[in-house]
This record gives sequence, structure tokens and C-alpha cells, in this order.
Amino acid sequence: MNSLFDFGKTIDLLGLDGVQTALIAAAVLGLVAGVLGPLVVMRRMSFAVHGTAELAFTGAAGALLLGIGVEYGALAGAVVAALLLGILGARDSDRDSVIGVILSFGLGMGVLLLSFYKGRSGNKFGILTGQIITIDSTNLTMLIGAAIFVLLALAAVYRPLLFASVDRNVAVARGVPIKTLTIVFALLVGVSTALSVQVVGSLLVVALMVTPAAAAARVTSSPWKATVLAVVFAEVAALGGIILSLAPGLPVSAFVTTISFLIYLACRVIAWSRARSTRVRVVAEQELVTARP
Repeated sequence: MNSLFDFGKTIDLLGLDGVQTALIAAAVLGLVAGVLGPLVVMRRMSFAVHGTAELAFTGAAGALLLGIGVEYGALAGAVVAALLLGILGARDSDRDSVIGVILSFGLGMGVLLLSFYKGRSGNKFGILTGQIITIDSTNLTMLIGAAIFVLLALAAVYRPLLFASVDRNVAVARGVPIKTLTIVFALLVGVSTALSVQVVGSLLVVALMVTPAAAAARVTSSPWKATVLAVVFAEVAALGGIILSLAPGLPVSAFVTTISFLIYLACRVIAWSRARSTRVRVVAEQELVTARP
């Protein structure tokens, strides 16, 4: 227990260049995940994020086998998955089955590619559970560049995308290019998913891309407020996960997912409390009206 909460050791480790680089990377990823998350939840694409992560895992495994940067392989795999989801899963009735097909294929191919890799087992484990501490200045530059691309592209299509997410039928009637927006958004989700793999690994991307937004949706119905809250929650989970993992030297993903889950539970309690207070107030008002002569 002492090693898990060794604050002195944590403070010492925070002074290391590698840890500071990891924290910057986590802050960038938290911003991107928080901004995209509410739209992912609104468009019911949580399962799609998981499917995309599996092909990111395949790409990362292939890159590891070829001896090139894992982040490049993850990005390539996630982009391919996003394009497939955007094109093949454009119809709501097809989406779940398409995601299931892509997810199973990606996971199977990733496991096959990893079986051919004879290097350090820690590298294999890192793809699944995250390896953000290994990010160097070159990786960070790529990550920041990809994040800027995602945010700028999202800003360009945000209004029609939000409109299509809130009321698809009306958006179609107004001439909003639904299919194009679906592919563009799937591509942005793919890039962001690939970036998130470095923090929590391919198996637990949902913890960063979806859980903060799902928590925010429990306490507000405003898209803008949900986005702000999702960014705050994602930052707390990503940065807090790294800081808490330093002293014990355990995988970052375990702490990121735990923090995200606790935030989600807290938001559900807040939502339940609000709903209960509203019901009590309504019942009291009805009884007051009934009691009047």
C-alpha cells in the first residue's frame, strides 16, 4: 500500500523529462477525446470506437513486427477502420454488424501478427494496455500535429455535424450531406482512437473516448456544457492516471479506466439525485393543488 501512495517518489518522478512529455501528450489526448466524445455518444458510436481500436491494434502489431513506429501503424489501422465503418456502416441498420465484422477481423489479425514478433514481451503488452511513458519528442510532435488536424477539421464541420447528430431526418430534409459527414467524422474518430491507444491501449480506448462524454451526458443536455465537462473529465482521467501510476510503476490504463469509471458513477448519482428531487417537488405541488378548496 505504501508503494501505491508514495507521494515523495511521485513528485521526484514528475521532474523527469519523459514523464513531463507523457503528461503533455495526455493533456492533448484528453482535449481531443473530450471534444469528440459527446458527438460519439450522441451518434451512438461507442461500439464503433471499440471496433476502430481493434484495427488500430492490428496496425500497431504490424508496425511492431516491421520495426517501425507503433504509433504510425496504429494510425494507419484506425484510419482504414474508420473509412470502412463510414462507407460500409453508413446505414444505421448495418452499423452494428459491420462493426462486429471489423472488430473480430482486427483482433484476430492483431493476435496473429503479434505471434510472429520475437522481441520484448513488454512491447506486445504495451499495445494492449498503453505505453505513453515511451513517447519521445518526435512522437509528441506527431501527436500534437494529428490533434490539431482533428480539432480544425471538427471545427469546420461542427455545426452541420451537430445538426445531423441531433435530428438526422430534419438534417436530410435541409440538404445536409449526411453521408459525407459520417465518413469525415468516422475518420476523425479513427485518428483520435489511434492517439488514445498510446495512453490506455487498444483494449480500453473506450475509457478515454467515451466514458467522460457518457458521464457528462448524465448531468447536462446542453451539447456545449457536455463538451466542456467531457474535456475536464478526460483530462482528469488521463493526467490523474499517469500521476497515480508513477510510484507503483503499474500500467497507466488501470488508473485511467478507474478514474473514468468513478467519474461516471458520480455523475449517475448526481443525475439520480436531481431526478428524485424533481419527482418529490412535483408530487408536493400536486398535493398542494389537490388540497386547495
